[in-house]
Amino acid sequence: MAMLAHEFVYLASQSPRRAQLLDQLGVRHVFLLADGDEDAEALEAERRGEVPAAYVERVTRAKLAAARRRLAARALAVAPILCADTTVALGTRVLGKPVDAEHARTMLAALSGRTHRVLTAVAVAAGRRTLFALSVSRVHFAAIAMAEIEAYVASGEPFGKAGAYAIQGRAAAWIERIDGSYTGIMGLPLHETARLLRQAQVSF
Repeated sequence: MAMLAHEFVYLASQSPRRAQLLDQLGVRHVFLLADGDEDAEALEAERRGEVPAAYVERVTRAKLAAARRRLAARALAVAPILCADTTVALGTRVLGKPVDAEHARTMLAALSGRTHRVLTAVAVAAGRRTLFALSVSRVHFAAIAMAEIEAYVASGEPFGKAGAYAIQGRAAAWIERIDGSYTGIMGLPLHETARLLRQAQVSF
């Protein structure tokens, strides 16, 4: 049996949730974050007519390409790089991160009483190869009173979150059911991630 080659991965994500989920798997990771002169947010800009699955795959692959360049420029030790991106989709609409409180209120009102999808793409750079997986989950929200939405937005939790909510936070009270990956909805589907890391010969 071949020995696994890599003792750690680079995590090209600022998300504390993704770091926690890698810890849950027992995967040692080192952050590989963007420099100040990189416009990381620009990678997440939507394109007209782009469907959610194509959007999340394109963004994730673009993040991985940027991380590869970062690794080479810094002359760091070679190891696999992991990137991920999560988006919320209501029909064909992409609901990204809210830009302000009004945007967050509008998104949460649109999700109230309806079923939406959460798509998380994961990409791993393993040498010259790119390993890719897509997790799609369905989440059904109960009807949410506007006063609840206002209080949630005032808490600050919606900001920086696709769809303006975090399943592991207060919004869990609105979720009647999910069909799919809880960790995928959090931002890193562990089943798919573990499979990709094993293919990349990461030890955990």
